[in-house]
Formats: sequence, structure tokens, C-alpha cells
Amino acid sequence: MFGTFQSIFKVEELRKRILFTLAIFVVYRIGGHIPTPGVDGSMLQQLLAGDTIFGLLDLFAGGAFRKATIFALGIMPYISASIMLQLLGAVVPYLQRLQKEGEEGRRKITQYTRYLTVLISALQAFGTAQFLSSLEGPAGSVVHMPYAQFVPITMLTFTCGTIFIMWLGEQITERGIGNGISLIIFIGIVARFPDAVIEEVQYLFAGTRSFFLEVVLVALMLFVIAAVILVTRGQRKVPVQYPKRIIGRKVYGGATTHLPLSVNSAGVIPIIFAQSIMFLPATLQQLFPNADWISNIVTDWLSPGGFSYSVIYGLIIVFFAYFYTAIVFNPVDIADNMRKNGGFVPGIRPGKKTAEHIERILTRITLPGAIFFASIAILPWLLISRAGVSYFFGGTGLLIVVGVALDTLQQIESHLLMRHYEGFMKKGKIRGRSY
Repeated sequence: MFGTFQSIFKVEELRKRILFTLAIFVVYRIGGHIPTPGVDGSMLQQLLAGDTIFGLLDLFAGGAFRKATIFALGIMPYISASIMLQLLGAVVPYLQRLQKEGEEGRRKITQYTRYLTVLISALQAFGTAQFLSSLEGPAGSVVHMPYAQFVPITMLTFTCGTIFIMWLGEQITERGIGNGISLIIFIGIVARFPDAVIEEVQYLFAGTRSFFLEVVLVALMLFVIAAVILVTRGQRKVPVQYPKRIIGRKVYGGATTHLPLSVNSAGVIPIIFAQSIMFLPATLQQLFPNADWISNIVTDWLSPGGFSYSVIYGLIIVFFAYFYTAIVFNPVDIADNMRKNGGFVPGIRPGKKTAEHIERILTRITLPGAIFFASIAILPWLLISRAGVSYFFGGTGLLIVVGVALDTLQQIESHLLMRHYEGFMKKGKIRGRSY
């Protein structure tokens, strides 16, 4: 393993990509500590301590929300904009045409996503500014600035912060290693790890938490990590036969191979998308603080750890698992490519029947994978809500951390193998997913 890490820095292109990604991480973490003008960050942290909804939002923002820094909104507005356009792409003919136009269509969709991100960020910033202005502590208001000045300044600061984070993520994807947006969320969650460990140690020495519970927590984390890796690498191999072809005096083809169908083709995207959807009511509550019906929905139905919250969250994860799998994996294209190259699945007619066969298998293996990830995302959260454990140790955070780490390692291994270096795994290869 040590030799493998040495090989990483022997490849010039890979070394530059990794160092560039690390530099972006440093910039992102520095921005997460720059305060927003007019906000008492220490008082805000005390007032929001123990709040489950804002605790989750703060986890995805890398601790920036509780401090009201310039990156307080995090990358979630961009995720929300991506969800909206992908959902609209299934029903709006114009967006459907763009999705089929290749690189040019993707550029236009990306441009629309950016515009929508600005709009969503501005709305969330306005709601957050109103929310912060309404907070009162023992020493007075959290905001030390007139309302008429604070709201536009906060909207401009938070919106620009989100756009800058979006740009950082795009730079990682283009010039770094891994999926930039996922890595931004990844580093934000990982940044909370030291604080979470210190908090648990303090609880242990103070007698608030028993030693047995801490052991159970560590065992649960290890189980989640091992289970996620096992399911992520799980595949269903569909046999594919290629007939022999004689060209001149040479014989080509005649090979038997397989089509690997991943149990979790969508990766961690369904988890991220589902969590973004669950943040929506809290965002509306900030925009309309006097709407009692929104507050009742957030309190009674969408309180993290509650039964209704768990059921809705799990169903959304399953939905996006199927939805995103349908986007990244097209059985019709796979079947057409096989037919053009003379390949066929034994016992299945080429063309439409092969596409239906692949789609049927993919539908069957996606369901248990989606249910598994939904369970892992929900069950540890019950421990958090009942025992007061740090948000970092919840299933959602661990799923994202492990999934993104596997994808990034897969890309690094691909660079190593292309240049004839040994990968991370001597037996088998890390199987990643496309975003």
C-alpha cells in the first residue's frame, strides 16, 4: 500500500490533479471560517445547539451554517437546482432534446443549472437573513446591524459564497481528481470529524455517555463502512457471447464475456438528492416564518429521527436510486451497441428483447440496493435522536463519505493502471460509478 501511494506522486499528471484538489479543499475550509458581517457567530452557535434540522444542514455545510460564515448555504442550492432540472428533463421536451444533444446540450443544461442556483441561493439567503434577524439571545439580538442593511448584505454574501463553492467544485471535476460537487460535500462532512470525536470524549469523561454506548457507536460505524463497501462493489454479471468472424486468414471474436450491472449504479447521488429534498421545508420555514402550517409540518412530520421523517426520507432515497440509474444507464443503447458488434445474451434475442432483459435485471437488483442504503441512512439516525450522538456518526454522513472515497480511489487507480503502475488492490479492482 505504501508503494502504491509512492506511485501516485510519480505520475506527474496525477500528482498535479491531487495537489490541485487539496489546494481547493484548503480554499473551501478557509472560506468556511470567514464570518458574515453583522452576525455574532458564538451566540448563534449557542442558540442553534441541539436543533436537529439545522444540525443536519450544518453537517452538509461543513460547520459554516452555525457560524453564519460566507459559505453558510454550502453547495445544497446547486444540488437542488440539479434535481429540479433533471426532474423537468423527464417531462419538458426542450430539456429532453438538450439531454440527447451530447456535449453541447450538457453545456446548456449546466448553464441553466447555474442560473437556477443563483435564484435558489438568493431565496435561501433571504430566508436565512430573516431567520437570523429574528433570533434573540440573553445578550440581545444575534444580528448587530439594521435590518434594511443586513438583509441585502447577507443575501449578496451567501449567494456569492454558494456560487464560489459551485465554481470550486467544477474546477475539481475539470482539473482535479474525482467528482467536485461530491468532494465538496465530502470534505465538509469530514471536517466535522475532529469536533465530533472531541465531543464524544467529553461526554464520556463527564459521565453523560456510557463506555458501552461509545463501543456500540464505533462498532456501528465500522459495520456501516464495511456494508457500504460490500454493496457498492456488488455486481450482477450478465453473460454476453460474441460469435467468431473470419476476415481473410484471421479469426476474430468468439469470446464469452459479461456485462457488469452494479447493485448501486447511482452511487451516493440518491442520498445527497434525498437530503436536499428534506431540507426544503426548513428553507420554506425561513422564507415564511409566520406561516404556522409550514412550522407544523417541519415540527410534526419532518423532525429528524421521527417515524414520518424516516419513512419519507427512505422513500425519496429509493425513488432517486431508480431515477438516477435510469439517467446514467440506458439499456437500449447497451443493447444496440451489443447488436452492432455481433454480441448477444444467450437465450435472448438481440435488440429490443435484450434491452428489456437488461432493464428487468437492473430493476430487480436496484431495489434491494436502494432499500439497503435507505436503511443505513435511517437506522443510525435513530441512535442519534435517542442518545444525542453527534450528527457526524449518522448513516447519511457515513454513506456519503464512504461512497465518495470509493469513487475517488477508483479514479486514482484508473490513472495508475493506465501508466502500468499497480493499483490499490492486487486482487480485483475498485469498481466505481459514473456520475
